[in-house]
Amino acid sequence: MTDKDIKNISQIYIVACGSAYHVGVAAQYVIEDLARIPVRVELASEFRYRKPILDKDGLVIIVSQSGETADSLAALREAKALGIKTLAIVNVVGSSIAREADNVFYTLAGPEIAVATTKAYSTQLIASYCLAIQFGKVRGELKSDAYKNLIDELQTLPDKIQRIIEDKERIQWFAAKQVNAKDIFFIGRGIDYAISLEGSLKMKEISYIHSEAYAAGELKHGTISLIEDGTLVIGVLTQSELYEKTISNMVECKSRGAYLCGLTSYGNYNIEDTVDFTTYIPKTDVHFAASLAVVPLQLMGYYVSVARGLDVDKPRNLAKSVTVE
Repeated sequence: MTDKDIKNISQIYIVACGSAYHVGVAAQYVIEDLARIPVRVELASEFRYRKPILDKDGLVIIVSQSGETADSLAALREAKALGIKTLAIVNVVGSSIAREADNVFYTLAGPEIAVATTKAYSTQLIASYCLAIQFGKVRGELKSDAYKNLIDELQTLPDKIQRIIEDKERIQWFAAKQVNAKDIFFIGRGIDYAISLEGSLKMKEISYIHSEAYAAGELKHGTISLIEDGTLVIGVLTQSELYEKTISNMVECKSRGAYLCGLTSYGNYNIEDTVDFTTYIPKTDVHFAASLAVVPLQLMGYYVSVARGLDVDKPRNLAKSVTVE
């Protein structure tokens, strides 16, 4: 895309399914904050059936690991039929979505064998950050110093992820105690809500334990009635501005008997006064928190599944690429 194309974008529509949709939810916060472009996130399976009204100067971003996802491909064709510019974020080179989109951002994650996505999700997140940073720079929303600092911080993420993986024994110990859990709730606000969505999906698709993700402030609008003694509530707290509000929501759960797990950045040690178990991630720019915070949640789902004697790579009833509607 040219700089002129980027400057002319009036609205971004991110369309995807499953984990790729969760990337879109995180990307919405990052793009709107860094590039100041309005973003809507759409489920591909719903997109065309509501006869979408799209701005002629908008950009439709299709996110898909395989590039063959039936609903995402149909959404791409719908956008093109309406004359809207399209950009694909895909992993598989030469896939249908990659061929048909006006522009392609290949994530180059390499083959992903397991049905439940991990590295493809992570590279899609990085792609969305890169778009947000570049769009922000071109549109004059990011000064050169801020642009450089964000790029420098991006390059530190692999080492920080490695540090999280090296501390996996604590997560394994915690996961082994959740083998008999019946319900798990993941809560967070802002980007932390997007992280919760993916953490919940990982848990349910490979461990077969019922789990749900909620924006923490929505608990009191009905869902908190499901909390009872011993219910596991996992709070994601990486956004400093929202930290106290989410803590407050977790305290409400605890007063109803919930067992609390907190996921936050190093330094927020006062969380241990509230929760029963804490896992920490290295500090990073708040916009990139999803890339770090998702790793302990992926490991948690993995270790619960292993402890239950399940096939982590091939969960029942699921296919790697959903090529039918």
